[in-house]
Amino acid sequence: MAPQQAELAEYRRRRDFSKTTEPEDAAAAEPGERPSFVVQIHDATAMHFDFRLEVDGVLKSWAVPKGPSTDPHDKRLAMPTEDHPLAYREFEGVIAEGEYGAGAVIVWDEGTYRNLSTRRDGHTEIPFAQALADGHVSFWLDGHKLRGGWSLTRFRTDADGGRETWLLVKRSDERASGAGTPDPRRARSVRTGHTLGQIAAGRTA
Repeated sequence: MAPQQAELAEYRRRRDFSKTTEPEDAAAAEPGERPSFVVQIHDATAMHFDFRLEVDGVLKSWAVPKGPSTDPHDKRLAMPTEDHPLAYREFEGVIAEGEYGAGAVIVWDEGTYRNLSTRRDGHTEIPFAQALADGHVSFWLDGHKLRGGWSLTRFRTDADGGRETWLLVKRSDERASGAGTPDPRRARSVRTGHTLGQIAAGRTA
């Protein structure tokens, strides 16, 4: 089994692709010159933002209940979820009732990112996948809405007796602001301009 296929086994196990319009084919999207990121708003059982970073051919994913904040004082809880295929960065629509994650999804932001993770000397770059495995990554987002430096830090592992947990925090730089996070129900897709309510009602691009 190819590495991407192995990493996507859990993604596939949870979904019936005869009933969901979510992408199945891991080869449906190709990597770009720079790794991509996407933030989707998902009106599932609990409303949340899905924060996804392209790493080694898949989207590493975290559910962020309150969403990413542009205020460096806000430490946002981020719960890791299964890896998703690169094609998922374009997914917007409604996951059918009865399926895993049933509910409307919009692409709230998308773009590319670059690695800012370094060793203690502050100059030697740590490969992103390694920094992620070590539990701390720093990166610069170039999105339509999110820009500037961010970090993801693991502060609890499965071995600690609970679910693995991370924090997503905006770094203090020229892109920081006190704007925080938008109201997810009023937020609009960067792809179609639609809200979650419009997508749920069947609006398309």
